[in-house]
Amino acid sequence: MTMIAIGGSVGAGLFIGSGAVIHAAGPAAIVSYAIAGALVLLTLRALGEMVVARPASGSFSDYARMALGPRVGFSIGWLYWWLYSVLVAAEAVAGASILSGWVEAAGVQAPTWLLSLLLLVVMTGANLISVKVFGETESLFSLIKIATIVAFLVLGGLYAAGMWPGTDGASVANLWAHGGFAPNGWVAVFAATVVVLFSFGGVEIVTIAAGESDEPEQGVARATTNVLWRIALFYIASILVVVMVLPWNDTGLRTSPFVSVMQTVGVPAAPLIMEAVVFVAVLSVLNAALYTSSRMLHVLTRQGDAPRALSSVSGRGVPTRAILLGTVVGYVSVIGNYLWPETVLGFLIASIGAILLVLFITIVSSQLVMGRRLRADEPERLTFRMWGFPYLSWVTLAGLVAVLVAMAFLPEHRGPLLTSMASVAVVLGAYELRRRLGRTPVSDRPLDIGER
Repeated sequence: MTMIAIGGSVGAGLFIGSGAVIHAAGPAAIVSYAIAGALVLLTLRALGEMVVARPASGSFSDYARMALGPRVGFSIGWLYWWLYSVLVAAEAVAGASILSGWVEAAGVQAPTWLLSLLLLVVMTGANLISVKVFGETESLFSLIKIATIVAFLVLGGLYAAGMWPGTDGASVANLWAHGGFAPNGWVAVFAATVVVLFSFGGVEIVTIAAGESDEPEQGVARATTNVLWRIALFYIASILVVVMVLPWNDTGLRTSPFVSVMQTVGVPAAPLIMEAVVFVAVLSVLNAALYTSSRMLHVLTRQGDAPRALSSVSGRGVPTRAILLGTVVGYVSVIGNYLWPETVLGFLIASIGAILLVLFITIVSSQLVMGRRLRADEPERLTFRMWGFPYLSWVTLAGLVAVLVAMAFLPEHRGPLLTSMASVAVVLGAYELRRRLGRTPVSDRPLDIGER
């Protein structure tokens, strides 16, 4: 369970996307990551309280159903499915672009759309075998990412402290020597938090996987607790090392901060090593996205919110049809990438730009309602509590809403926000059709862990 949470929370966004954050906020990007990390940690803690107190197969979709009503449960379930279905497409294309460079270097010509299709078929096959294969694959990917980050922290830390052979002394002064700690102002630091928050997406996958583990309550509790040191080590410490080793305005940081630091330290073949690690990170997210979209869709079928035909499970306990439907968006993007390169995929990615934030807001809102009910009616169930309830829950909710509002004022985020809100509107409209025309009535009852 812990490895699945790590696999979900550490992706290419850290290895590559952190460069844009550092360029925007300077060394104070550390603060941006700390703020976003705190919001995600508190959100996951709130979710963990509900999972341990009332285990349910649908995780946050079921808790939204219980706390806020079937409309919200239906909507957040379908939005989450759409989020990860689009990520399947995006990661397949991202992985294919890396593969394309390797294939060309080997003297073989292969179009990107064909490589995307190959990745989709291979990863879909792995998910169709069994949930055990998913868990083992994700654990392997996570181990590779962890080993890379640990090596990066050790080598970069020694270099920054002036203890690496060939250095001219400590480079810690890079934290303040190039225009100050926050050279672009604190507004830029808080604006960068908007970008950073989305790089933490995936930590919630552990509560979906809990439904297929032997000890869901204990597994979620451990994974939720461990996320604290993961955020501190993997994100904040990594960014700290980057801005200590190199000036924040170094041109290489914007495109590939990890590669720039490793080249500065003197690691042989640093670009190739990091490219391989990024490829593993892409496969990890693709693997997790296939798993997550299929399980959420399966829960929706069990609730009567999706066609019953998708609820069939193979002899190995795998929701085969739900997995295959989750790849449809990926195959459409492959065709779109062939006919209209970047246009189709760009639109799809924009449509999920703020859905993760909507998910986090829904989780905390649900916990505020359920937490009050549990403390009044079933306090014995609260063996894993949200800290400082209800005050920290309200603070978390306010912080997440502030990020959502900030997106409306940042030109580069306004488009994705509006497109994501359009996705929300479509799903809300679909709920009205389901409520009026559906064969089974809407339900506010959660699915027990055994109902898979």
